[in-house]
Amino acid sequence: MSDPHRHLTVKGPARHGIEIKKSRFVCSLARVADEEEAQAFIAAVRKEFWDARHNCTAFVVGDEQRRERSSDDGEPAGTAGVPMLEVLRRRGLTDTVAVVSRWFGGVLLGAGGLVRAYGSAVSETLDLAGVVELRPVALLAVTADHVRAGRLENDLRAAGHAVRDVSYGAAGVRIEVGVPESGTAAFHAWLAEATGGTASAVETGRTRIEADAD
Repeated sequence: MSDPHRHLTVKGPARHGIEIKKSRFVCSLARVADEEEAQAFIAAVRKEFWDARHNCTAFVVGDEQRRERSSDDGEPAGTAGVPMLEVLRRRGLTDTVAVVSRWFGGVLLGAGGLVRAYGSAVSETLDLAGVVELRPVALLAVTADHVRAGRLENDLRAAGHAVRDVSYGAAGVRIEVGVPESGTAAFHAWLAEATGGTASAVETGRTRIEADAD
């Protein structure tokens, strides 16, 4: 069972097709930020594959308050959108949209065959796309003078801290670092020791960074 506290999503967009009894199923996957982006992606795929008999859809967005939607788009109720959505749920994914476009090959698959076909199309495409975890981090702006900045940046990277940006100004150098939310106190202690107290850091916001899903 997936951990509801982990934020898993697809690594990036992907597309993959399978053929079952002369029917062609093509799954288009993408990462989205919200329902509006999911609906825009669905609209774009439907426009691209306007000649498909069905463009069935499923998406999950949000974290604590997840929104889930699915559509059979003319297939028998519960044979397309729901099994697609179930694959996303089973993988523990959010902020992910899937569209499976079907070109009918003239052979009826039956309800069970449709469920397997739509679910398999999504599952195989997810395997190709890959999954990442978006981990919450605090953004800290570290300031240092020009003399120490180069070495400090190297020390930050060597210590495994996520350096996101470096900007140079007349007054000094600003290094933006992403630190796990539970590790900010330890980071401040490390920074004080590494710089002899000559550099300081202030929290500027929060975001999520990608990490390989275990």
